[in-house]
Amino acid sequence: MAIFRINKGDLIPIKEKAINFEKDLQKLTEQNLQTVLGLDFVRTEFGLHNLYIDTLAFDPENKSFVIIEYKKDKSFSVVDQGYAYLALMLNNKADFILEYNERKKGNLKRSDIDWSQSRVLFLANSFTRYQQSAINFKDLPIELWEVKLFGNDTILYSQLKPSASSASIKDVSKDKTIREVTKEVKVYTLDDHFSRCPNNIKDLFLTLQERILGISTDIKEYVGKWSLPYKVGYLTFVYVILRQSEIHLDLRLSDKIELPAIATKRKVQPSDVFKIAAKIKSEDDIYQAITLIKGAYEETKKLVG
Repeated sequence: MAIFRINKGDLIPIKEKAINFEKDLQKLTEQNLQTVLGLDFVRTEFGLHNLYIDTLAFDPENKSFVIIEYKKDKSFSVVDQGYAYLALMLNNKADFILEYNERKKGNLKRSDIDWSQSRVLFLANSFTRYQQSAINFKDLPIELWEVKLFGNDTILYSQLKPSASSASIKDVSKDKTIREVTKEVKVYTLDDHFSRCPNNIKDLFLTLQERILGISTDIKEYVGKWSLPYKVGYLTFVYVILRQSEIHLDLRLSDKIELPAIATKRKVQPSDVFKIAAKIKSEDDIYQAITLIKGAYEETKKLVG
């Protein structure tokens, strides 16, 4: 990716700089984990049974642990290493919970964690074609992130998205570790949500989805276990939930606005930022919903900066 600085109508190239992935990047990422990835920092260099996790993080939205590894060389298998770390976690759940509670002064219990949402993130300056093609499965709980530092003190974190694939890792791999992990860890897709609702709700959602993503190019769609979070930066501004007879919305929106017929104030704690709920039952409701969603996006955008 070429990056330029504009100077009186001329484009001045900004050169990429080298970064120490095993030291500088790790420290920088851990100090800004919430801003960069929306995760809570738990521990650096967490060792267990002769395996060391570079960064142990926690996803407060999915209530799950996230393992982050920083790679300088390109001679590793993302699948083999990723599943080895996930197996370590699933076979030692109590140790991970204890580490979180001691570091965060928390009171997490095993039942509080959604282990099915566990994942591994690899951060590197670049990945080989082999490594990129290795993540082309619909249910792989492994993410590749390219990180580049530029001469104007700009750093870019960019997730490499897998190409569209209907293949499942458990269908093509006979590896025992992979098979054991996939029994518990699941990557959810839109098809999982569509399977729980009738076709008319699916069609309604597809129209809504197009309108939401059309608000701004910086909006990202995610797929959770029960909901579809839409984010700007690291913050979710609306949760979309597909139900049997309607689409439910929870919005990060002030409750001091005038509400349309489809919306109500949620019964929440004072600290809850998702104060408004809405229900979409027909295409006629989408116009009102988009007005609310735009408002939630704009309020959240101000927080992200």
